Amino acid sequence: MKILYYGGQKSGKSLLAEKKALELSKNKKPFYIATYNNSYNDGEMHSRIEKHQQQRQELFTTIEESFDLPKVIKNDETYLIDCISMWLLNNLDKTEEELLAQLENISQNNANIIFVLNDVNRGIIPMDKESRKFVDMTGIIGQNLASFCDEVYEVTLGLDRRLK
Repeated sequence: MKILYYGGQKSGKSLLAEKKALELSKNKKPFYIATYNNSYNDGEMHSRIEKHQQQRQELFTTIEESFDLPKVIKNDETYLIDCISMWLLNNLDKTEEELLAQLENISQNNANIIFVLNDVNRGIIPMDKESRKFVDMTGIIGQNLASFCDEVYEVTLGLDRRLK
């Protein structure tokens, strides 16, 4: 099963995705793929990460992978990827084709995969080239994920609405 949780910052996506991953994993401990690239040395992000770690406690096995998702996803397991937006930011130097190829690769795995993606496409068009690329690629990646996911949820205020 492939599932996408999509919504704004602090909308409750991660918590809902964690619950779904635990539900799907049954008696096995699911994997939490943390995509933050620690080289940014951002103190505020470290605080966010600590809150996520406290939230999920010891219920997940954490894998830190910022760039190459296919290398850590194996068949017959349950994974929560939090988040695809950070993975995209880490890989912004790659082409659209390279990024979509990674997603195509993992979509073929016989694994439960829950994706978390930030909604950044409802604001104004950014002024700088890098930010525009990030916003554009978020939309392209989101459409791709939605096309192969079995379920897609839009999250607002901690509430999820099933779109697919």
